[in-house]
Amino acid sequence: MYMPSNAIDVKVFEGAGTIILNRPDYGNALMRSMVQQLIEAIDDLYLEKRVRAIIITGAGDSFSAGADVGEMQVSQDSEAPEEDWGSDAADFRDLVVRMMEITKPIIAAVNGPAVSAGAALVAAADIVVASERATIGVSDARHGMVAGLAAPLIAFRIGAGQAARMMLTGAMLDAAEAYRIGLFHELAPDDLVWARAMEVAKQCAAGAPEAIQLSKRLVNETLGEELATQLASGAVMAATARTTEAASEGIKALLEGRPPEWK
Repeated sequence: MYMPSNAIDVKVFEGAGTIILNRPDYGNALMRSMVQQLIEAIDDLYLEKRVRAIIITGAGDSFSAGADVGEMQVSQDSEAPEEDWGSDAADFRDLVVRMMEITKPIIAAVNGPAVSAGAALVAAADIVVASERATIGVSDARHGMVAGLAAPLIAFRIGAGQAARMMLTGAMLDAAEAYRIGLFHELAPDDLVWARAMEVAKQCAAGAPEAIQLSKRLVNETLGEELATQLASGAVMAATARTTEAASEGIKALLEGRPPEWK
């Protein structure tokens, strides 16, 4: 039923499907293959009748550190990096759009840092339960890049002002601050995040399936009717930014563990 992968694990328990980002030694950084596998896992759980809600979480101490930096560097050094950047941005856009299109609730169980693309996954979820030690941020600008997909999602959830604050400062918000501004909906002790997400999934399952489906469509298709266009534009901006000298320096600095040197 599910595409086999060591980096993505899928479990079904008591009416909820859980997708686990399973690269704990790398902060659950997202490889290209993982993005495709996430889309397939979400679609499979959507078609599974016994699954009433989907939980996304990370293995170990992180939710997701964002896109895999090693793959970024490989693309940067390739003969046609522009094609890679465009494809990466389009694929990730397809993932977050799919998260919002399917009419089953998606719950992010944020068990640790959620950075850049990881923050976008959180903002694409319908409900967010976070650990008391979780953090979230879009640090792309600090590495010469643009959070073109995270920004529209964050703005949709909590407003353009907070999205601008997060994008322009690149600062990581702690759990209390993310909860205060509404990006996290609930906080739970570290060892109870998934358990609380399961309780929320059961609450969702108490509603009539048709009513839940229409409710999610109301939020994402009616209130968020311009979001698809914003995400498409954001994908173009993210891909364009990665072709710049600033992005090249930012990625190199990340790999070398040093501050970037901007021209």
